[in-house]
Amino acid sequence: MTSTSLPASMPSTAHASATAASADFTPRYWLFSLPAVLVIAAVIVFPWLFTLYMSGQDWKIGGGSEFIELSNFAELARDQRFIESMGHTAYFTILAVVLPIVFGTAAALVFHREFPYRGLLRTIFVMPMMATPVAVALVWTMMFHPQLGVLNYLLSLIGIGPSGWVYDPATVIPTLVMVEVWHWTPLVMLIVLGGLAGLPREPYESALIDGANDWHMFRHITLPLVWPFIMVAIVIRTIDALKAFDTIFVITQGGPGTASETLNIFLYLQAFQFYKIGYASAVVVIFFVIIIMLSLLLLYARQKSKWNA
Repeated sequence: MTSTSLPASMPSTAHASATAASADFTPRYWLFSLPAVLVIAAVIVFPWLFTLYMSGQDWKIGGGSEFIELSNFAELARDQRFIESMGHTAYFTILAVVLPIVFGTAAALVFHREFPYRGLLRTIFVMPMMATPVAVALVWTMMFHPQLGVLNYLLSLIGIGPSGWVYDPATVIPTLVMVEVWHWTPLVMLIVLGGLAGLPREPYESALIDGANDWHMFRHITLPLVWPFIMVAIVIRTIDALKAFDTIFVITQGGPGTASETLNIFLYLQAFQFYKIGYASAVVVIFFVIIIMLSLLLLYARQKSKWNA
């Protein structure tokens, strides 16, 4: 009896109250994201805008600044040392990506098989990845010493003459890449090994019935199925190689001469040795554009490497 006596306008009144409450509450949602927005603006957006501003300034530490528009970029285009550093960066990055990918994939194929002490050997194999880059650089610096280093001693045991390693302009970048390969191949191995662990068995059983050998199964089954994981490793290694600084700086400081001076080393020297902050900021802007373009290319390749449904 009571329910029938409710006024007919009750549903509309309740709906109006709910709408008013919703309208009153919705504008407050942005308050929850405000701290994150402020942190991003303070840590990322403002430094980049300030760097872009400084790239148009003739500014040295201890002196005044003068707006010179695009003169820093024009000077970089004529700076042979900067152009050489770009070449060194490309050379180092290509080797530091390709070699760990190849060796890491090969190691993953080996450790994917069952054999005695596999767990122990796999643990030993990934141990270099746990060391800090500076510690790795210091150890390898001692090993590269022309007279006291263990590497030249090992070469003498097999009848090979001593190598200049990082003290020879012709071998310094391949030698630095050797350190990167030793340090980061285990990471690639772990990524690819994770992909191999999830592969289905049915394609291999069908291939064996058809008489396929190991190479055919790797070429036509394993590699296509594990390629998305290899692409993840390529993206990670490319990022690491492009931003490599500590290992190179500790071992060579960009030497001998400028033979191992990558963009990161060139940037550091311009900013903190020559105190040319405006000039170094222009290098940062160019490096940022290169990284964005390369990132878009890698993301496109990563997207194309996904499995077909």
